[in-house]
Amino acid sequence: MRAIFDVPAPAKLNLFLHITGRRADGYHLLQSVFMLIDWCDTLHFERRSDAVISREDLSGLPLPADDLCTRAARALQAASGCQSGVHIGLVKRIPAQAGMGGGSSDAATTLLALNRLWGLGLELPQLEAIGLKLGADVPFFLRGRNAWVEGVGEQITPIELPAASFVVLKPPAGLDTKEIFSDRNLKRDTNTAILEGFAANPWAFGHNDLQPVAERLCPLVAEGIAYLDRDGLQGRMTGSGSAVFARVSGGAPFKLVQSLEQAGWQARVCENMTIHPLSGW
Repeated sequence: MRAIFDVPAPAKLNLFLHITGRRADGYHLLQSVFMLIDWCDTLHFERRSDAVISREDLSGLPLPADDLCTRAARALQAASGCQSGVHIGLVKRIPAQAGMGGGSSDAATTLLALNRLWGLGLELPQLEAIGLKLGADVPFFLRGRNAWVEGVGEQITPIELPAASFVVLKPPAGLDTKEIFSDRNLKRDTNTAILEGFAANPWAFGHNDLQPVAERLCPLVAEGIAYLDRDGLQGRMTGSGSAVFARVSGGAPFKLVQSLEQAGWQARVCENMTIHPLSGW
């Protein structure tokens, strides 16, 4: 077994996000399609002979005291009784508070990599049980397929999507998920959709119920949509963060990306992925 791994953690886009209700415990019921894209963090894992879990940020960003990578490693260690440790390095590229699942993806990659690095041999359902306690999106990244997602995020149905390109824009400001979902003006009664309806027109189906609240809390979300509109693109917000995106069917809008990067935005043209790079681990 190799003692060192360097592995990717891809981001995701929500092609739509509908809130269809709310459970008695306060959790929101949703429908969405999660799609993997090739905007990736890179994680470095080096096995330690002791049981210590150490962490550094290789991208020069401030180091969180207890980020999802560290929490995932500790949770796996506790669940398996493993006596080995690990040193984790992270090159962070996926924007924070963007709605792109960066933290959840990092956690999933940590679980997959350490399951192999430590020689644990845990099956995917066991990893999912650990991952779900870390975040609702972690099981999606563990399964590693584009998916129709329902319930509170735990009902995951793999789907096939055609290859496509997308421009993704993240403004300097982010959004807090809890603040959006607790807003009294959030629409929570969208009619239930069916997978066949989405499949008939995947790139223009539905909407993001969180977007009106997000635009009020962070006007830069609406500004990002306006930038896409001016380029003739149909933009919408992804997830519960401040990033917006649009499918690119012609030439890539490199001038838009370049101008926004100069203004302090994070912008990139991405390709979707059919499978997670660690699928099968």
